[in-house]
Amino acid sequence: MAEVVDAESEIELLRAELARLKTEAARNAEKMQKCQARELRILNAPDLAALFRELGAGLKESYALDSTSVILADPDHDVRHLLLASGEPAEQIEGLALVDSLTGYAPQYVALRKPWLGPYAACDHQMLLPRQREGSVAVIPLRRRGYLIGSINFGSEDRGRFTPDLASDFLARLGVTASFAIENAVNRARLLRSGFTDVLTGWHNRRYLAVRLREELARARRETSSLVCLMLDIDHFKTVNDTYGHAAGDAVLTEIAQRIDAEVRESDVAARYGGEEFVVLLPDTGTSAAEKLADRIRRAVAEVPVMLPNGDTVSITTSLGIASAAPHDKDIDLKTEGDALLARADVALYRAKSNGRDRVEVEAS
Repeated sequence: MAEVVDAESEIELLRAELARLKTEAARNAEKMQKCQARELRILNAPDLAALFRELGAGLKESYALDSTSVILADPDHDVRHLLLASGEPAEQIEGLALVDSLTGYAPQYVALRKPWLGPYAACDHQMLLPRQREGSVAVIPLRRRGYLIGSINFGSEDRGRFTPDLASDFLARLGVTASFAIENAVNRARLLRSGFTDVLTGWHNRRYLAVRLREELARARRETSSLVCLMLDIDHFKTVNDTYGHAAGDAVLTEIAQRIDAEVRESDVAARYGGEEFVVLLPDTGTSAAEKLADRIRRAVAEVPVMLPNGDTVSITTSLGIASAAPHDKDIDLKTEGDALLARADVALYRAKSNGRDRVEVEAS
């Protein structure tokens, strides 16, 4: 009789264990479904800004975390410029930090090949999770082509949430998925803005200008009209970068481009020529009209200080040079004519700078 009771007890234990295993399997299946859903949202993010929001605020909500951040190395400011050009600066994306170098951000970065889980320490993790004050953290590496490019960082006020003895396979998988998604999103953003577009300002670039310059000179020759070239340079731009940083310089370039764009006509050809220089081609326009336009642009820039990302303002002035061409001789090579026109506008611009800056100069007749 005792043997029957023991057998029944063993069966009950087995049933209970089976029920526990079924419950655990169901929980694991649910976790896997949620994990796959998160991965799909990351992989299907429509653009770079949306991806960073998904990796930051999205994961914070999904995992019920107290804080999250994404640290990404961006030494050439490529990602920063792509975000700025899309209309969503990095500073406006919660938890995103684009840094010139990962050195010094966290001791874990020295050999971060798999997720690091452990207690929060202000001396080690304050830069990773500025809003975190206690608890535990998870530092998930972002790696591409064998190199560490940054990390996704999770913070919880619960000291037991992330401990070194916990399995971290799903976090490692998340890091791999996110790294792949970031690379793809950056490449897509580059492709969209490549070719004839300046990444930072969204304006046409120097390559586009070269093509359109020949086209406009050819039209001026056909129509026996003239083409005016207006070249603009931001005064003391290096001082802005040295004083306020490159993010401030980017903000100034973008704002100046917008102010120029507000003054020119749809038929004009505007391009970022390089650095802090801009060029506007004015088809079928006389020098006098071009000089008036140049002065309107100069005043539009100088009259209102530019707001910087840190809330400071800086007064900006510009120098402008004007040159014109009337290529009526069919034997003249248009590329040579275009190069000469740009060179003459550049000489006039240099004279504007030499004469005190914040002024317009027309090429000597």
